[in-house]
Amino acid sequence: MITNLRFELSFKNIAQLENKLNFCKLNKINNINIPCKGLIKKDLFNTTFEYIAKNFSEFNVTYHYSLYHQYSKNKENSYLELTNFIKKLNLCKNFQILLVSGSNKKKNFEVINVLNDMRREENLNVKVGIAYNPYLRKYFNLNSERERYEKKISTGLVNSVWFQFGTDINELEREVSYIKKSKKYQGYNLYGSILVPSKQFISRFKFRPWKGVYISENYLSSIEEFCSFTNDLFRFYSENNITPVIETEFSSAGKLNYIQNLFSY
Repeated sequence: MITNLRFELSFKNIAQLENKLNFCKLNKINNINIPCKGLIKKDLFNTTFEYIAKNFSEFNVTYHYSLYHQYSKNKENSYLELTNFIKKLNLCKNFQILLVSGSNKKKNFEVINVLNDMRREENLNVKVGIAYNPYLRKYFNLNSERERYEKKISTGLVNSVWFQFGTDINELEREVSYIKKSKKYQGYNLYGSILVPSKQFISRFKFRPWKGVYISENYLSSIEEFCSFTNDLFRFYSENNITPVIETEFSSAGKLNYIQNLFSY
């Protein structure tokens, strides 16, 4: 089951990253994601790429490149840093990029702008993943997600779609169906976020909800109901050829065992 999942790593420094990568090797976890948020941005993000490329090249790594967190001085300089990162990425095997605008979009420097600029580059070999939030229309009164999706894939540079976490499978199913029936759909690799429930996670989310993440009050008030839903979500992903991405901490024997037990059916 582990080989069919992706795991997102969180860390504060390279030493902690090394420990977690060794844990992954020990437990035969080969597919990992490196986020670009919190402390993992700018120098640490770039150093992480160089460290993994040099010391752990056997991993299949997806880097989340946040245009907001990696923004540097101005749009032109930020775009140059992005294209340089992509060129370095292309020199490594088993590395890919998920391009995200970030929670606070930079004016004229978000994913649609950047993809349109990149498709005009003559010597830039690039395919990127894009994020998709199926819950924005119903729960956040934002109706532009489909339109943004169409603009992104129209560039011809997209090879994967990454679904945001939420707790309405009916809404998720509706949007997955929309994407698969789209005339421009090219059979992209599909990925779906999973947040493994725990009392600590629920407490933190209640105190500070994540922007754009919908979690039903029913699941926030019952760890048993949340666990049951998470298993249903995992099953939906599996039945629809969507690779689950575990976005919560997993790098201890106890936590990894909990995840394995949660998804065993």
